[in-house]
Amino acid sequence: MMKSCCANCIGDREITRGVIPKYASEVGTCFYCGTENTQLIRIYYLKDYFELLSNIYTKNQTGKTLVEWFKDDWDMFSNPTMDIAHSKELLADILDDGEIVRDKFIPTDSSRTDGLERWEKLRSELMYENRFFPKSEIDEDRLSYLLTFLCLEPDEFNEQWYRARLQTITEPFLLDEMGAPPKHLASQGRANPAGIPYLYLASTIATAISELRPHTGVFASVAEYCVSKDLKIIDLRYPRKTVSPFSFGDEREIALLRGDISLLEQLGDELTRPVLLQVAAIDYIPCQYICEFIKKCGYNGVIYKSSVGDGINLAVFEPNIASPLNVERYKVSRVSVEVSQ
Repeated sequence: MMKSCCANCIGDREITRGVIPKYASEVGTCFYCGTENTQLIRIYYLKDYFELLSNIYTKNQTGKTLVEWFKDDWDMFSNPTMDIAHSKELLADILDDGEIVRDKFIPTDSSRTDGLERWEKLRSELMYENRFFPKSEIDEDRLSYLLTFLCLEPDEFNEQWYRARLQTITEPFLLDEMGAPPKHLASQGRANPAGIPYLYLASTIATAISELRPHTGVFASVAEYCVSKDLKIIDLRYPRKTVSPFSFGDEREIALLRGDISLLEQLGDELTRPVLLQVAAIDYIPCQYICEFIKKCGYNGVIYKSSVGDGINLAVFEPNIASPLNVERYKVSRVSVEVSQ
């Protein structure tokens, strides 16, 4: 019997959005993960893709299995039902090789790059040595190219966002008072340098208010915003999930991409890392550099994980391209604190 699988089994963006819609043969229940009423693809259509990806790893008994590498490097098989055993079964069927999933591998030398090392040098210099004319460099052409794989498609982007302001008076702010501050009043933020206002939005009301670090009992005005799906937005939340090795038909390009994933992940971490107010002027510099570069490449904004909640944040580089819809008042009823030693 020729088996079929679905997008949920593999969890890869290109497989989900490109390969399966192209070759899907039926709708039904997936043999491997059990997802019901989903598009199914005959596994032989996937063989060439996975063989090409497997070639950037070489056998070495000190390494890990291909399934483990695919999980770690590309965040594949992340569906809770796809444990190691089920993932090995699927990969063995795709490659038509029951032995290869038992062997141990390490990445080839061609899958190692110096992008992350170069970023760390530039980051340190920008913060502590040369702010405007650094000697360290990153490969801007390469980074610009990598960003194209992090740009969201219109159907991956939510139009509804929220912006909050803490109140100092009883009545909520007016809707036209909820936007970004004027240039002469714009202080530095995580993404923007002082004097260059960006519009900071959040995916939920709770996240928008949490980003203000409020105290219990204070009031906040929260405006709902509509952000067009036609904007070019970079998503730095989960590069290992967003960037797909199956976007390439060239083994060398896949290997280089694997080497650069750690750089993209670090850039996303820069925007999420908690920053203390007293050192924000220095610690925000790498984030501001990243966003300025993204803006220079022609994008309208960047999405990143919130450091204070489960939601996500969006920094819009041109505040007037987002439309405010309404504003309401909320009271902070409780502030939760978690500690670690």
